[in-house]
Amino acid sequence: MASAALGMFGRLGGSAAGRWLFSRLVCVRAPYFASISPTVMRLEPGRCDVRLAHRRRVTNHIGTVHAIALCNAAELAAGLATDATLPASLRWIPKGMTVRYQRKAIGTMLATARVPLDPPANPYGNDLIVPIDVRNEAGDVVLDGEITMWVTPRAAV
Repeated sequence: MASAALGMFGRLGGSAAGRWLFSRLVCVRAPYFASISPTVMRLEPGRCDVRLAHRRRVTNHIGTVHAIALCNAAELAAGLATDATLPASLRWIPKGMTVRYQRKAIGTMLATARVPLDPPANPYGNDLIVPIDVRNEAGDVVLDGEITMWVTPRAAV
């Protein structure tokens, strides 16, 4: 069974207006992400791309996109990609994040998360490592790293 988010993106993600609406709905569900005004550009099992525009509200004192805004976009991409990839019998929560800042973040950014399509199976829980990167408009990596998701079986209902 596909996740609700994946199904909704399948219905809305084919147009710019639909991607904008989907992204706003995600931010209603997880309000903290609204602080960066993300746009989900792609969502499919194993992958999610989130666009982050360079605006004043995400800019630091040196005029670049703030490191935490980059991390927020990466975490959103990783969460949606994980949700779209795991079977409905599993649940997840971010457990940790390791990032490396590679260069100044100037301009529109694209955060990408890639989830392995064969999640580990353990009835007591597993770490799922989700590689992430954030690239500028030229395709240069400005941030890369990993987000560790704690994956466990859903309680039987």
